[in-house]
Amino acid sequence: MADRQLVVDGRSLRCADVALIADHDVTVRVSPEAARRAEAAWALMTELAARREIYGRTTGVGANRDLTVDEDAGPEHGRRLLRSHAGGTGEPTPDRQVRAMLLIRLNQLAAGGSGAHPRLLDALAAALTAGAVPLVHRTGAIGTGDLTALAETALTLSGERAWASGSLPAVPFDTSDALAFMSSNAATLADAVLAARELDRLLRASHVVAALSFVVLGGSPEAYASAVHEVRPHPGQVRCAAEMRRLLGMRGTPRAGRRIQDPYGLRAFPQVQGPALDALAYLTEILTIEINAATENPMVSLSAGDVFHNAHFHTAYVAVALDQTRATVHHVAELSASRLGDLVEPSFTDLPAFLASGPPGSSGVMILEYVAHDALAALRQAALPVTIGTAVVSRGVEDHASFATQAARSAGSAAEAYRQVLACELVAAVRALRMRPADLMDLPIREAFDLADAVLDRDLADRPLSTDLESAADLVNQLADL
Repeated sequence: MADRQLVVDGRSLRCADVALIADHDVTVRVSPEAARRAEAAWALMTELAARREIYGRTTGVGANRDLTVDEDAGPEHGRRLLRSHAGGTGEPTPDRQVRAMLLIRLNQLAAGGSGAHPRLLDALAAALTAGAVPLVHRTGAIGTGDLTALAETALTLSGERAWASGSLPAVPFDTSDALAFMSSNAATLADAVLAARELDRLLRASHVVAALSFVVLGGSPEAYASAVHEVRPHPGQVRCAAEMRRLLGMRGTPRAGRRIQDPYGLRAFPQVQGPALDALAYLTEILTIEINAATENPMVSLSAGDVFHNAHFHTAYVAVALDQTRATVHHVAELSASRLGDLVEPSFTDLPAFLASGPPGSSGVMILEYVAHDALAALRQAALPVTIGTAVVSRGVEDHASFATQAARSAGSAAEAYRQVLACELVAAVRALRMRPADLMDLPIREAFDLADAVLDRDLADRPLSTDLESAADLVNQLADL
């Protein structure tokens, strides 16, 4: 059993908690208050379903919403719903995303709006604690409910499908539990939360990498002066400039740079990084609301003593926030590629072209620009908006889709590509500083150089740089914490 514990209460789950569960063994428990809330919601839903029509419990779903379920159907209606919706396809979802999905769905159920039986909360908590992971396919959602992923999960919990790893005793699912369990975007939110956490690390590390390039290029400190950013105080922009001042030890009146004005990769860094920081902060706020929300349709309201049919399954907020974040990160990555171009240019560094150290004609780090722009092209594709498309399904009844699912997947792809771009800049900056080490002196950024210097190959001769790039990509996580 894991030493760490997480108590789920339906109201205070953090994105950091989701990331923790995704990657570590943790004992998960449901708070007594949340258990009582789920019990009360189940009782209220059961009472109301006995005397009025409730979507998915006494009726079919989608275009079958007007068809009443036979009162004698018992749990079979729910089982048919789960079986018919467990139609996901494609590659299996990685275990860490599935674990994140299970936690999010557990916390949403603990919010008390589903009307599902409380035993389902206990089952999800037990699965997370035991490391039991259902097989969930990747493809099958359009941002209006992760029906296939959650139906596959429900059939696994009920014993009809094999577990991908681990196992638990079968848990009964009846008609009252089927739609109540499926009606969520937990899989999409899991992807979004994990991608947002990754982008947060990369954006924090980008201050460090840009600061190393600033030292190599002899940048002008005026661009980061507090007086400059006080007159246009966008939060992210102000934060970025402050980080650069901290990393570069800029206090009082710093020494002048080599040029009266730097290329945009240095000079416009706060103005470009700032929107990405702000977009990510907004995305995190949206995701925190979503993972703590009773997003089910129909939704039980204990305070109103009633059930409400609604559209909480629609994730426009998530899709739009993800689109904005990916677009802003692409701009930041473009600046990284621009700084890489400056690092291989002798007129900017007073070092040999391509930071080569061998005989005439040596290529040095020439290939890094190709690698960086390949990754940047992938990021550009991942940054394309999903919110300009829609879908009409279920015989025209469900006539709009957010495609937040695709936006979340693209955010993960964007993070992977951006990490490669940053790795290219980091390898070049460290190489340049090795060629002219006096530039660092006693700057705070020296710690970052020392970390990189310890893991990157010191050989400056022409050689394959693949291992350096892999090491630099791994090192980015450490740089984020400096």
